[in-house]
Amino acid sequence: MTRVAAVDCGTNSIRLLVADADPETGELTDLDRRMTIVRLGQGVDRTGRLAPEALERTFAACREYAEIIKEHGAEHLRFVATSASRDAENRDAFVRGVVDILGVEPEVITGDQEAEFSFTGATRELTGRADLRRPFLVVDIGGGSTEFVVGDDHVRAARSVDVGCVRMTERHLVRDGAVTDPPTEEQIAAIRADIEAALDRAEETVPLREAHTLVGLAGSVTTVSAIAQDLPEYDSEAIHHSRVSRDRVREITEWLLRSTHAERAAVPSMHPGRVDVIGAGALVLLAIMERIGAEEVVVSEHDILDGIAWSVA
Repeated sequence: MTRVAAVDCGTNSIRLLVADADPETGELTDLDRRMTIVRLGQGVDRTGRLAPEALERTFAACREYAEIIKEHGAEHLRFVATSASRDAENRDAFVRGVVDILGVEPEVITGDQEAEFSFTGATRELTGRADLRRPFLVVDIGGGSTEFVVGDDHVRAARSVDVGCVRMTERHLVRDGAVTDPPTEEQIAAIRADIEAALDRAEETVPLREAHTLVGLAGSVTTVSAIAQDLPEYDSEAIHHSRVSRDRVREITEWLLRSTHAERAAVPSMHPGRVDVIGAGALVLLAIMERIGAEEVVVSEHDILDGIAWSVA
């Protein structure tokens, strides 16, 4: 048994997992799993730089995580940074801050590496399920990018495209510094066009339609599941391995895109940091399901974070 810590720093959130890994049984036992919305990618699509206030929010979360890692006595730590820090001109400032706080250099991984970790984390415990046909298509809808991975026991093909809930919101829904509430039909059509173009790019290298089981990861997907189940609060156990039909995803997406900020914020399972970006994220999920003809999505709480932890173990 090895005690490991993994940090996944994305465009919208930073997450920590401290776990005991047993390579013989293939089990990860969570000791601490948490997420903080830091919006590191604030404005990156427009400016090409990480905003000072976004960096400070991220460093504050890192300081909190450093204490948790120390308390649990994790033997190894791996810090992976994804889309926003990959794109930014001033990512050196981000790297220096993380090293000062956590003592490790963040690995600004490629989209393909991101996809590999996501696939491992999401499917390691699904491979023995008789009710789920392979190959799997794992879709990780992040803030700045979406990863597509097709595989059986191992990855066959992967692609990352620059379509995510934060990027689409900032690109199409922000007017005069505020998110349009609710968006216009023209704005929704512009997001949809970007998503469809991204799916075209993904299909150049990943056989999306060959997959028999769609596995959806990350906050946009888990929040859709929470809404579908009408949960009184966010409940990871109820969400993990839940299934949501395409028709239900469509209903929820249409409601999210018609609703006001106040209506979305009133959803008891909605994280405050997702209120303004969940509509775009749900639309990405719906477009994928319609493109590949998936009748349902299997929702996983285990994702790139678990894949990172296994890479350490």
